[in-house]
Amino acid sequence: MLKRKMGRYLLTLLVVTGLAGTINHYVVSRDERKYAIGLMKETHKDFLKLVKGLTPSQYNYKSAADKWSVKECVYNIASAEKGLWAYFESSMKVAANPEKRAEIKVTDDAFVAMIKDRSKKADAPETMRPEKTGYQSIKEALSDLKKNRMEHIKYMKSTTEDLRNHVVQAPMGWIDCYQLYLMIAAHSNRHAQQIEEIIKHPGFPAK
Repeated sequence: MLKRKMGRYLLTLLVVTGLAGTINHYVVSRDERKYAIGLMKETHKDFLKLVKGLTPSQYNYKSAADKWSVKECVYNIASAEKGLWAYFESSMKVAANPEKRAEIKVTDDAFVAMIKDRSKKADAPETMRPEKTGYQSIKEALSDLKKNRMEHIKYMKSTTEDLRNHVVQAPMGWIDCYQLYLMIAAHSNRHAQQIEEIIKHPGFPAK
């Protein structure tokens, strides 16, 4: 009886002090939080600057039939914000797999730069293509993006989840869930660059 009580006491003590289950547990550092939150805020701010004040004709302009318009880029960014976050959440629900960390070959900075690099083209998944997003207006897409982006920033400010030891396979190789979080912000920057290219096109309407 005494042994059982002592066992329960020790277990309670471990839980209260936060020592239970911390073996191989990785909570993001202060600098990692700062970097991730900063990237989320910066990419959203830069994106909003680009689309602010655009007219309907500017939103719908296409430099060629097979090119996206600004509106289509906005729809894709907003849809990807939800899609990538759903993948992030589902990845965090499965058991941590720290043994896979050895498969990660890219640093955080290099990974973000890779996602932002528009010299390497990539086709959007079918569900994130503008015509499949379900958005009916620019206002709806921008509102949805803002709501989700704020929620994702709030998450990073307080999370104690083990992001580094949840490792997933992405098209570009193995990454951890912290890097998957960074991918959301970097992806919006990738298409912000695309919007900038559209706006700078000689045929872009003056108003």
